[in-house]
Amino acid sequence: MKQRVITAIIALLLLTLVLFFVPPMVAQVVIIAVILAGAWEWSAFLGTSGNAMRILYVCGIGVLLAAVTFVPGMDASLVLKISLAWWVVALVWTFFYPTAIPLAVRWIVGVFVLVPVYLALVLLYQADPSILLFALLVVWVADSGAFFAGKTMGRVKLAPSISPGKTWEGVIGGLVAVGLLASVRSVWVGTDLSVFVPFCLAAACLSVVGDLTISMFKRNSGVKDSGTLFPGHGGVLDRIDSVAAAAPLFALGASWVGLK
Repeated sequence: MKQRVITAIIALLLLTLVLFFVPPMVAQVVIIAVILAGAWEWSAFLGTSGNAMRILYVCGIGVLLAAVTFVPGMDASLVLKISLAWWVVALVWTFFYPTAIPLAVRWIVGVFVLVPVYLALVLLYQADPSILLFALLVVWVADSGAFFAGKTMGRVKLAPSISPGKTWEGVIGGLVAVGLLASVRSVWVGTDLSVFVPFCLAAACLSVVGDLTISMFKRNSGVKDSGTLFPGHGGVLDRIDSVAAAAPLFALGASWVGLK
C-alpha cells in the first residue's frame, strides 16, 4: 500500500506539471508517448515471442494516432461514438467470458482501446486542462472508492472469471464516491445537478467496463499486470484501462453537461 501511495503521489505531481505548466505541444507529445507505451504492452497479448511484431504493432498504432490528428476532415465525434459502441459490446462480452479470443480480434481491439482514448484525452486537454483533470479524477475516485469499499464490505463477486477481487459492493462504493464528487462540483460551479451527476455516474460505470475488459485480455494472455512501469500499480494499461472507456464519453458529452 505504501508503494502504491508514493507512486500515485509522484504520478499526480507529474500529471499536474504536464497539464498546467508545460507548452501544449509538449503535453500532447506526452499523451502520445503514454498511448504508444500502452500499445507496446498490448502487443504482449498478440502471442508473439519476438519484438519485431510488437514494434510493428506500436508503429501501426502510431500511424493511426497521426491519422486522427492530422487527416483533414477527420470526424472526431464519429471516432468517439464508435468507441462507445465498442465498450457496449465489451460489456456484453464480459458476461460470456471465458471465451477464446482469436488473434485477429486481439489486434483489432487494441485499436478500439488505444486510438479513441488518445483522441479523447487530446480533445479534453484542448478544451481546458482542468476538464481533463476532472475526467481523470472521476475515474480515480471510482477506482479508489471501489477498492476501499470492496476491501471493507466486499462479498458478492462482480466477475469472478475475469477479476476475482472485484465485488458489487466495491462498484457501488465507487459510484457513491463519484456521486458525491459530482454533486460537490456541480454545486460549486452551478451546473445542472440532475444532468451532471448521472453523466459522471455513467462515465464511472464505463470505467468499470474498461477495467474488466483489459483484465479479460490479460487473463487470456496469462499475465497479472500489463507492465511494471508504475511500482505497486503495474503498467500503462493497468493505469489507463478505466480511462480508455470513460474518456470518450467525457469528450463527447462535456459540452452537454456544462463542462465546456
